[in-house]
Amino acid sequence: MDPISVGLLAALAGGVGGEVGRQAWAGLSALVRRPFRNGQETEDASAVSSGEVELAELERAPADPTRAQALSTALAVRAALESDFRAGLERWHEQAKLVRTGDGEVHNTISGGTFHGPTLQGRDFSGASFTTPPPTAPGAPSAQG
Repeated sequence: MDPISVGLLAALAGGVGGEVGRQAWAGLSALVRRPFRNGQETEDASAVSSGEVELAELERAPADPTRAQALSTALAVRAALESDFRAGLERWHEQAKLVRTGDGEVHNTISGGTFHGPTLQGRDFSGASFTTPPPTAPGAPSAQG
């Protein structure tokens, strides 16, 4: 399982995403607060965090990336040790990724001047190509004539 994004955790803890974001955070909180069953009855089991402490710390300081990273790590460790938790976390993560957190927002602006040629606005382009000829300078003879 991929780690849960620090940015997503911080955004949800900070209340981003409106009601859907609050529901996502409540879902994660309920999941983390379920009893920890790692299938091992050893003394080392108590050394593994359920994630509750990290969740509470991030709720108190959602802008602190260190706390978000600590929660992400705790979730990853618990998911590695507990298959039921991992399955629940994967379901939660698929739903939480749909929350609009503002992460990766794009604001494009073109102003002033005269522009010749294609303009592409957006985010994360790959493999883009243009098949239009380059613009000619004003007053220059065209390639067609």
